[in-house]
Amino acid sequence: MSQRPALLVVDAQTFLIEHAFQGQELAERIQKVIERARDLQIPVIYIQHCEKEGEFAIGTPTWQIHPAFSPAEEETVIQKFACDSFLDTPLREVLESKEINHLVICGLQTEYCIDTTSRRAISFGYGVTLVGDGHSTFDNSVLKAEQIIAHHNAVLNGFGTEQKQISVKNAESLFV
Repeated sequence: MSQRPALLVVDAQTFLIEHAFQGQELAERIQKVIERARDLQIPVIYIQHCEKEGEFAIGTPTWQIHPAFSPAEEETVIQKFACDSFLDTPLREVLESKEINHLVICGLQTEYCIDTTSRRAISFGYGVTLVGDGHSTFDNSVLKAEQIIAHHNAVLNGFGTEQKQISVKNAESLFV
């Protein structure tokens, strides 16, 4: 079966981009990856984290997808209320309708939504490419953001089954 990819842009929302480790650089890399996917007619699907209140309350300025890469009219935006982009969302149905079997994943937050969505995609039988320099997070009480990102890139690279695995690649080596 040939690879039919989609680009999954997870939680690349204003609040997260503006406060994440190397947020501006991350926004620029994600923007370039989106442009390349569009040029190659690879579907771009946005995942948008939602909460009942706070920075991710629906409709607030900080909840919006970052203006550096607003979705095009024909691109899908899926709202979620958990770290798992598949949980209680139409993501699988959207991917099936487009006959997608491989996900290229970028966005935020490394140890939450990026990790969970990447692992869950493998469980559902999708191949996954994690954009190694296309996800970010914040420092926590134990590790610096840079360490969290490096740790997840190392742990997730090769994670999967005999049939499907996560491959970590930097933005420049995607869609080559």
